[in-house]
Amino acid sequence: MSTTPTREFQRVDPDTLCDFVTTVYQSAGASAEDAFVAADAMVQADLWGHQSHGVLRLGWYYARLRSGAMRTQTNLSFPIDAGAVAVMDGGDSIGPVVAKHAALDAIRRAKAHGIGAVSVRYSNHFGTCMYFTRMAAEQDCIMLVTTNGGPNMAPWGGLKKMIGTNPWSVAVPAGRYAPMIMDVANSGVARGKIFLAQTRHEEIPIGWAIDSKGRPTTDPTEALQGFILPMAGHKGYAIGMIVDVLSGVLSGSGFMDEVHGPYDPVNRSCAGHLMIALNVSAFQPIDEFRARMERYIDTLKKVPLAEGADEVFYPGEREARAHEQQIVEGILLPADTFGVLDKVAAEAGVAPVARD
Repeated sequence: MSTTPTREFQRVDPDTLCDFVTTVYQSAGASAEDAFVAADAMVQADLWGHQSHGVLRLGWYYARLRSGAMRTQTNLSFPIDAGAVAVMDGGDSIGPVVAKHAALDAIRRAKAHGIGAVSVRYSNHFGTCMYFTRMAAEQDCIMLVTTNGGPNMAPWGGLKKMIGTNPWSVAVPAGRYAPMIMDVANSGVARGKIFLAQTRHEEIPIGWAIDSKGRPTTDPTEALQGFILPMAGHKGYAIGMIVDVLSGVLSGSGFMDEVHGPYDPVNRSCAGHLMIALNVSAFQPIDEFRARMERYIDTLKKVPLAEGADEVFYPGEREARAHEQQIVEGILLPADTFGVLDKVAAEAGVAPVARD
């Protein structure tokens, strides 16, 4: 493989990029509203600096829309609707659209009951978990989201892909600060970051993955053909399994190798999610909670700095700052990503996205 990294980057206006992705989804048959949700989820990931989950993925999603593996028309139902608890069937609809409906429904139930839990079956990949947990934090709720994905990790001690990176996120309102948001995969790195390295013709660090024979590798292509390693060894493997159970087994959706990721253009995803929202005001007055969160973060930031560190950050703070910067300056994307977008534009018969 070539190890010469691609150095060419260009900026694009976030609204222009969102309009382009929206148009691509509409060209495949999605409604204007659903197309915007799908586009906004991807562009927001890029605004946060999470390019592994941004518009880089548009080609994969578009291929699934064209094959019918991901349905363009939203078809949601509730096999179980029991007050604070519900099971939603996503009907193989567009992932971010299903997840947004589920997140808002969990928040609604939490406002009514103090806690709301929505288990989702037969959805699709939805991008970054924090796009949805943040919705709850903005409505003075705490939210946990889990989702499973196509397998790329072997069971501990095994040599077959069975467990996905299976990310999870928790978001907490934080008063005058941007919400505190944890969003992590249970692998040492998200699979999308290895795809991003492959797109940029860059090597990956040792410890991210092993090749098909179990040998450490810095080659992203060999890593994708092999196995992504769990974070913290067996602990990451165990958490990944639990997320699979909460997302897939509990919901009645797919689990382990029954789930197909966004890189698969033709097979039904069978991805499942779990959304649990807690209404903070059911636990204590919201003003009191906000003040306590502000004191929590203030206390973190006052600790002595380690050598080479300029500041202590809390989870979600870097993303909030990246958003503020790129919403003004434009999103900085590598030329290879623009190549992906241009290819999709040609396939969809729409105008290519304009660069700044």
